[in-house]
Amino acid sequence: MNRMNKGLLYLVLLIASCLILFPLLYTLSSSFMTNGESATYPPRMLPSHLNWDNYMSVIQTIPVLRFIGNSFIVSTLIMLGQIVTASTAAYAFAFLRFPGKTFLFALFLATMMIPWEVIMIPNYLTIKNWNLLDSYTGLIIPFVASAFGTFLLRQSFLQLPGELFEAARIDGCGHVRIFLSLVLPLSTPAIATLGVYSFLNHWNMYLWPLLITNKEEMRTVQIGISMLQFEEMTSWNLVLAGVVTVMIPSLLLLVLGLKPLVRGITAGALKG
Repeated sequence: MNRMNKGLLYLVLLIASCLILFPLLYTLSSSFMTNGESATYPPRMLPSHLNWDNYMSVIQTIPVLRFIGNSFIVSTLIMLGQIVTASTAAYAFAFLRFPGKTFLFALFLATMMIPWEVIMIPNYLTIKNWNLLDSYTGLIIPFVASAFGTFLLRQSFLQLPGELFEAARIDGCGHVRIFLSLVLPLSTPAIATLGVYSFLNHWNMYLWPLLITNKEEMRTVQIGISMLQFEEMTSWNLVLAGVVTVMIPSLLLLVLGLKPLVRGITAGALKG
């Protein structure tokens, strides 16, 4: 009976995995189809042959490599900025004593409940008044601080053994040395989690780049890929080839960062 239950469980998991992977596999398959094959009804599941010309057409139609470079620069700098600001703020909220710390932390977390659409227009007006439209700075500045990242790292810092900090203080270490030599190395899984989450989240950012960029050379991948759709007709094989192209960097990061991501999310979930 136990083996039957396990077999049924694995079968359910296999079916669920196929359902989750189907859109990705269908997108990959359609990206190799000809224009006629992608327009047939009912839709084809597999191409007649691997049509690599679709990817060359994407590169020739839009500056997709430029868009990928823009997204990579913006996502990387936001990721690094969030790691720096979140780790320092988390250390202060976790280990420093100052008046109103609890209230300030609660106020800090309250910003997570404010929808992005509410502050989007004030942010836009600020960026416009600073003459930062169509610039990397304008794409990055509103996102370099993260309440979620601060909360995540603070909870990770609080799980570190207090004996280490007592021994460090006896040796004469100050807050800066404790932060750099103890807290950051011991919190690598949580920091990696924040880095992967931040990069993927801002790689897929659409509304803000659409709002503040007008020049083609400043477009990010999510905006640039829509340039493959035309009013007269849409070649879905080209669109999906572009989608696969812009997915490759984020998929590589997810594969490389999956282990620290899982470790960071599950840290502290189990005793011992």
